[in-house]
Amino acid sequence: MSKRDYYEVLGVGRDAGEQEIKTAYRKLALQHHPDRNPDNPDSEEKFKEASEAYSVLSDPQKRASYDRFGHAGLQGAAGGGFNPDAFSDFSDILGDFFGFGDLFGGGRRRTRAQRGEDIRYDLDLSFEEAIAGLSAEIQVPRMEMCSRCHATGSEPGSGPSTCPTCHGRGEVLYQQSFISIRRACSTCNGTGQVIRHPCTQCRGQGYQQVQRKLKINIPAGVDDGTRLRLSNEGQPGVNNGPAGDLYVFLKVREHPFFERREQDLHCTIPLNMAQAALGCELDVPTLDEPHKLKIPEGTQSGAQFRLRGKGVPALNGSGRGDIYVHVVVRTPSRLTRDQRKLLEQLRDTLPVDNAPSEKGLFEKVKNYFT
Repeated sequence: MSKRDYYEVLGVGRDAGEQEIKTAYRKLALQHHPDRNPDNPDSEEKFKEASEAYSVLSDPQKRASYDRFGHAGLQGAAGGGFNPDAFSDFSDILGDFFGFGDLFGGGRRRTRAQRGEDIRYDLDLSFEEAIAGLSAEIQVPRMEMCSRCHATGSEPGSGPSTCPTCHGRGEVLYQQSFISIRRACSTCNGTGQVIRHPCTQCRGQGYQQVQRKLKINIPAGVDDGTRLRLSNEGQPGVNNGPAGDLYVFLKVREHPFFERREQDLHCTIPLNMAQAALGCELDVPTLDEPHKLKIPEGTQSGAQFRLRGKGVPALNGSGRGDIYVHVVVRTPSRLTRDQRKLLEQLRDTLPVDNAPSEKGLFEKVKNYFT
């Protein structure tokens, strides 16, 4: 039976580039792989045919000979017929299909250096601590090298032994249909070594959990939800890989008087009718010391006063925000006999004009929609 043209097998033209050939082969390999088609007797032959075509057309020298002489040009060459070596780059061609990422060379990957995991730590702060900044000491649970075995996992004087299953290679070879597949050794988990005498302190793990004390500097002006990053203070890396990072998330408690809006602080202070009408002087609390605020006579409810530079310091150190004081004029709900008499006398001296103010109404509607 004569062989089909290799370009026809892969479904590409004779001018196809390397990437086009690889893509076409990958599509056919996934489609006709015997493990995907266990009930189709033709799948293995189609898979072998596609692999044979790819082993020739992916090799520039073999492809040139095939283009010039056809199948006759490959007689006696390593590419003539099905070549098992075509599977050497399966991890690149088939990717994660059937877990081939682990099957092909998986044991070797376990010996690569890997970065340690990051750690999250939540820290509660008072409102004043967040504004002023501070130096804090925290205890972070994390894994560290065992002080007894120094991460070997073995009792001192009895280092790890070569794995008897994989003989130190970290992987074993399995025969699946006509394909030779490498898998990480299950005895040593791909490390190539086994521990005969586990360390009594870490039980053979090489690492143990400890409470690590760290001093951290929290800058002035941090806000709720601020995240601080401490490099290399996370979990240790694997196989001499770098450690992860520690992320400290700040939780700032609310203040009973101030409301923070970025770098500005807002507060509300009530006034009685006499204070609003005659004016007064208030002691307004700030982050430093009380500030004398003069309230002019005739102040209306909802008036706002600004204390410049009394707010929250900027994280970059460029100045501070402001404090905004909102005043609310409160009408007494209960009056003594004398208070009522005085207010009645005041009422008789004040002009009465309860007609709606058109301009005021217009301004209210305008403000509502702006």
